[in-house]
Amino acid sequence: MNTATLPLQASEQARRDFSTIGLIGLAHGTSHFFHMLLPPLFPAFMHDFGLSYSQLGLLVTTFFIISGLGQAMAGFLVDRTGGRPVLFAALTCFALASLAAGFASGFGGLMLAAALAGLGNAPFHPADFTILNKRVSQARLGHAFSVHGITGNLGWALAPVFSIGIAELTGNWRYAYVGTGLLALTVLGLLWVKRAAIDDSQGQWSHDKAGAASVKDEHPMAFLRLPSVWLCFSFFFFGTAALTAIQSFASPALTSLYGLPLKLTAFVVTGYMLSGAVGMVIGGFWVAKGHRLERNITIGLAGAAALLALAATGWIAPLLAAAIVAVAGFGTGLAGPSRDMLIKRAAPPGATGRVYGTVYSGLDLGFALAAPIFGALMDRGQPSGVFYGAALALLLAIGAASLVGLARKH
Repeated sequence: MNTATLPLQASEQARRDFSTIGLIGLAHGTSHFFHMLLPPLFPAFMHDFGLSYSQLGLLVTTFFIISGLGQAMAGFLVDRTGGRPVLFAALTCFALASLAAGFASGFGGLMLAAALAGLGNAPFHPADFTILNKRVSQARLGHAFSVHGITGNLGWALAPVFSIGIAELTGNWRYAYVGTGLLALTVLGLLWVKRAAIDDSQGQWSHDKAGAASVKDEHPMAFLRLPSVWLCFSFFFFGTAALTAIQSFASPALTSLYGLPLKLTAFVVTGYMLSGAVGMVIGGFWVAKGHRLERNITIGLAGAAALLALAATGWIAPLLAAAIVAVAGFGTGLAGPSRDMLIKRAAPPGATGRVYGTVYSGLDLGFALAAPIFGALMDRGQPSGVFYGAALALLLAIGAASLVGLARKH
């Protein structure tokens, strides 16, 4: 055996890992960017189309109902065809959603944009995680999950700055959607040029081999019998309900509670997501050093819940309240890589797309149901309920994550 080739082989594997991680991270960041296709410009829609907070919440609900239903089905499609072609179709849907939003003349046009963006968002998690699990070596998989989460948060953080910035620079919010459409097409073009690095048909499963049961001879729906799958689903549902409150209504809620201008509070969501990205960097190393995933999740989410509850009191200085809400994102980010690793352990080899599609549909359902509830709280003049509700949802997510650990032991 020629041992001189070993460093070269290791170097080549590292290069392939980093290429796959980077491209999937970019794709995931784009999907999260398009979660925020409409919310940053809600004030403009209220002004031009006379919409209420409840109607704006319904736009978010439409996006995530379609995404959630599509995500569960997309998992089966990804397991059958691979993740790469599905990603290409999803990015095309984002470009079409931008076109619909830019030409919207009322609530109906915005609903069409929300529906197209939700359809595009549906396959990302099953496709992303299938490609990562197949192509990335086991030693780097925890960091791959960390990067995946970080880029998602960066996509969320960039969207308000991007859309509001173009709208203010041009004086017309419709030009923001020219920008988002070009962004989707640019990412699609890059993934097409680098398509070999995300070809999961050439990869191997990165699951731990010991004790891993094959699903080839099982019924395609057999994974639904696993309690851990549904507990992960519940965890995502509650965690996302909290995120919905922050993404869609933290800005007007802070304005109502503390009298801060909307131009300032609009960027609290960006701060929350950037804090989350920092948390995910640390969380990625945290996962690599230990296996107590439920403990990591509890520490991160409990800290975030405490900060959001403090902001809800209305007792603190206005600028400090805005900063506290932004910093709360660090806790949710810290828990992110542990969350993704928790789901990996629940997924049998060969069923990753189905498991991630089902579990992450809990994310979409959380967005869909929570958005109109928090919108109604705002319409009724109860802005503190946005932050108290988010804190409660995070505590429920902690409970679900703890039960996942118990279910896996039995």
